[in-house]
Amino acid sequence: MNQIADILKLAREAQQQQVDAVLATVVRTEGSAYRRAGAMMLICEDGRSVGMISGGCLEPHIIKRAFWLTRDGANVQVTKRVTTSNMLKMVMCERAYQKRVLTLIEVVIIRAQDNKYDEQDIDLDELNFGLGCNGRVHVLFERLATAMSLLNVISQVGSLSSQRQLICSTIHFNTQHNPNSELQIGVRLNLNNYIKSGKLTAIDANNSDKVVSNASSTVIHAIESLSDISFSIKMLSTLSKMTMTMTIPTEWLIQRLQPQIRLLICGAGNDVMPLVTMAKMQDWHVTVVDSRAQYATQRRFPQADSVMVLALDDSDTLLKLSKNAAIALMSHSLSQDRARLGVLLEHANHYKYLGQLGPRYRTERLIEEISTRLTNPASLNLGIKKLHYPIGYKLGGDGPEALALGIMAQVNAVVHNQNLSTENSDTHLSNTNFTTLFSTHIDSIETTATSARAAINLS
Repeated sequence: MNQIADILKLAREAQQQQVDAVLATVVRTEGSAYRRAGAMMLICEDGRSVGMISGGCLEPHIIKRAFWLTRDGANVQVTKRVTTSNMLKMVMCERAYQKRVLTLIEVVIIRAQDNKYDEQDIDLDELNFGLGCNGRVHVLFERLATAMSLLNVISQVGSLSSQRQLICSTIHFNTQHNPNSELQIGVRLNLNNYIKSGKLTAIDANNSDKVVSNASSTVIHAIESLSDISFSIKMLSTLSKMTMTMTIPTEWLIQRLQPQIRLLICGAGNDVMPLVTMAKMQDWHVTVVDSRAQYATQRRFPQADSVMVLALDDSDTLLKLSKNAAIALMSHSLSQDRARLGVLLEHANHYKYLGQLGPRYRTERLIEEISTRLTNPASLNLGIKKLHYPIGYKLGGDGPEALALGIMAQVNAVVHNQNLSTENSDTHLSNTNFTTLFSTHIDSIETTATSARAAINLS
């Protein structure tokens, strides 16, 4: 499982065992940081924890202070790492704002001779592990009772076979520290509901949408702007820069939640086994089909979610299984590949990815055979453009494991609309069912989009 799945599992266990926990979420980063906005970590009061919000340098200190930081409610911590030639200790500087459930903790690396801070609770080996990013990380802390609203939504979205996406926003920091603000830290708004119905709703702890009544025109204006941004995400692949100015000094984290990637593998040979294993490590939903009953058995693929014997003429089931899925044709059988490919090429808008195993000339011969049997060969054109053959990236190495790694990388890039043609790109791939689109500062937004699914970094 990936970290999101692990967090959901531990959260459920903590609830059942009546063990309190704190969810830590990175809501903004400045400069270099190991994890981007959206990274999460769950800390239980009995000592269990899962997830990472840094490379390991912040977690020990966060675990020690998570429950104290959330003693009065949701909390934002700003962690700053400054590279110096003589880094020996970490200082926690607290600034509290009256009448507001907010505490800013700024962690700074200082020199040893500056002795005006207490050195207790500092482990130098622990401190030096992972240092060097020279960035700042903003982390939102919430008790489990509050955070379960988001976790429940993630769990629900992850189980949607229709591949619908839910967009919600977390209000994590008000720069004016206004105690009377309608927008409190940790409030999550369902932007999809606003786009569809015009109703401003907050996702409460019971995982139901609660209408936010008497919201001011200023708040409505902010939500409308955020909704417009999130609704226009699909256009970011052709957008190089987006700038917006507003008067509300509030920072938002906009999150797009999507179901897990569904991988359909047509073929049940031995070289499919590593692909199934790697896909399940990423928490993908995996289905293996083959027309040969002796190969398509659950015993051969115990990690797969489903293993089916699928007849070559069963086009209806093939289309049902391939809806919004990534498809890998790996049967090593001309008759199987011809039958599957013929159906799928004519339904190019049905799936997210299609890859064919085998040399290029073999696939081209299959396409030619398929087209000669059609009255309208042009119907294959879109499917052919969408087809990846030979399947997978050539990353080096040999054998089924290297093939599986190349397929995983290509599927992940295509599903997330990543363009990997540019060398030394700073684009970060995401392969979970939780994706942060961008973190915005409402009074001055300037974001740069590298692709439709790339993380958008604040300037």
